[in-house]
Amino acid sequence: MQYYLNGYRFGDPEAQPPAPGFEHPPAGLPDTVDVLIVGTGPAGLVLAAQLSTHAGFTTRIVERRAGPLELGHADGVACRTVEMFEAFGLSSRLTREACWINETVFWRPDETDRTRITRTGRVDDAAGELSEMPHVIVNQARLQQHLLGYMEKSPTRLTPDYGLEVVGVQVADSGDHPVAVTLRPAGGGAERTVHAKYVVGTDGARSAVRASIGRELRGDVANHAWGVMDILAVTDFPDIRIKAAIQSAREGNILLIPREGGYLVRLYVDLGVVDPARRDEIRRTPPEQLIAVAQKVLHPYTLDVKDIAWASVYEVGQRVTDKFDDVPEDQAAARTPRVFIAGDACHTHSAKAGQGMNVSMQDTFNLGWKLAAVLEGRSAPTLLHTYSAERQPVAKELIDFDKEWSAIMGSPPKDPLHPERGGVDPAELQDYFVRSGRYTAGLATHYPAGPLIGTAEHQALARGFTIGTRFHSAPVVRIADGRPLHLGHVHRADGAWRLYAFADTTAERLHALLGWLAESPASPIRRFTPAQADPDSVIDVRAIYQQGHRAAEVDALPPVLLPRKGRFGLIDYEKAFSPDLDRDVDIFDLRGIDRTRGALVVVRPDQYVSHVLPLDGHDALAAFFARFMLEPGQ
Repeated sequence: MQYYLNGYRFGDPEAQPPAPGFEHPPAGLPDTVDVLIVGTGPAGLVLAAQLSTHAGFTTRIVERRAGPLELGHADGVACRTVEMFEAFGLSSRLTREACWINETVFWRPDETDRTRITRTGRVDDAAGELSEMPHVIVNQARLQQHLLGYMEKSPTRLTPDYGLEVVGVQVADSGDHPVAVTLRPAGGGAERTVHAKYVVGTDGARSAVRASIGRELRGDVANHAWGVMDILAVTDFPDIRIKAAIQSAREGNILLIPREGGYLVRLYVDLGVVDPARRDEIRRTPPEQLIAVAQKVLHPYTLDVKDIAWASVYEVGQRVTDKFDDVPEDQAAARTPRVFIAGDACHTHSAKAGQGMNVSMQDTFNLGWKLAAVLEGRSAPTLLHTYSAERQPVAKELIDFDKEWSAIMGSPPKDPLHPERGGVDPAELQDYFVRSGRYTAGLATHYPAGPLIGTAEHQALARGFTIGTRFHSAPVVRIADGRPLHLGHVHRADGAWRLYAFADTTAERLHALLGWLAESPASPIRRFTPAQADPDSVIDVRAIYQQGHRAAEVDALPPVLLPRKGRFGLIDYEKAFSPDLDRDVDIFDLRGIDRTRGALVVVRPDQYVSHVLPLDGHDALAAFFARFMLEPGQ
């Protein structure tokens, strides 16, 4: 990490200096704010963490609970989410205390004695080539604490205002802060109104914000119930510390998830089809009954539960809203969004795919940089239409996947002696899991061509950086100091775009591009960076050479790779990289970069590849950024 840019400071380098005018803790909730976030779940805190680094506008977050979450129900953190946490500098904390899911095992009835279960398969949970980050399990409350800590160290020292619930949201036709949010103390008391430029509802499946803008969750309930419990137990089941999909012949199924800390285990216990007339009764199923079912499923192994940290019963259901903002489809040309919904407020599903919390956080990681760009005058408000346009189809895909996965997980195994009884072949369950690895790792999102995503005519220049998908990191070595690192880890959650320029054979095209970026009036860096801002604050340029780092001379690097920053004009030496040839890891080979021509990979602030262009595609690069960026003062 980089610090001391504007002078030496004693203490925690992650604690940024407070911006002028921002207090810690902040004073009471003001009457007007630029962004009001409703709900401190994972989606709300990811958004708040992003916006907390921007001191040019005011962000506040309200929560009906009296304080931070202490016991979270979500726990699975996908590889893609850990990649995102790296952009906040939080991935190492997350992975250090988490339980790593390295493999998944499959159990089904023994062929010779179907009253017993036996292990029939063992696979990697997320293939190593998909991501450098692991799939981990960590309590939602701890994940949220990391984000809260990040906010408290930000320039705005943002902390939530607890104990406030939303009564209603109204959007006026005009005004600088047109969204009126009526709030009241959660325990009762006088209502008050806060006016905002933008409101984001991350307030769960019973979202008051969603109801206020007339959106509805639509979908199905599968009439299939599962019990879930976090337990401390003594057992002779050999895979108690490995993720396990367990099918019994007659007693139901279990999805077993080891939890963080080395002892805690989560069990999803199949309770079967729900009779609508007995729905309330099923929901009141006591933990002791869940344990009894689990003991039968695990036969011949024993399960002695010593403590229950949490238990619940839920029905499988998948629902999604048709749009994630307040603008009706037929008014999109005349209006821009003022109110947004994210996470469970606009899509709900079962827990067994492990995607709910992850997709929710990706919702607001998509939205946050767009709000900042509009509020700071770098993009027009029409940019905000792209949030719903991009994220609603992702949620719909999640719903479709969850329906199929839940149906498979809730089906009994086929009995080879009685095929007429139906069910799922256990081998089919394992095969489906393997085929779905990219999805469950959180890496299946693929945004189509549009205002922020280019077309694929130059994709062959960088085959491993698929346009519209997340930037797939790879090892490199930093030229200035010889440090091995992952290229994608230089990407911060700071709202800046990244240009990763991969050198051609002679580096002539590369250096021509870098010269054009630094000097041409048509350069997006020259056009869109405010006069007093650091040169990499809007568009951050990184170059990757083909030769090893010892063959490169720092003083020969082009000026755009040695930008002067901060109040002292200090030089940033961390912009140029080489392949990690000492470890025989060449990013050009790993990511299919055209060695002769090189490639320019354009990456959005939320780590998605927007475009792949030739190094000499200067006009195309200028035209791309001109689609959605405004010149300062425009």
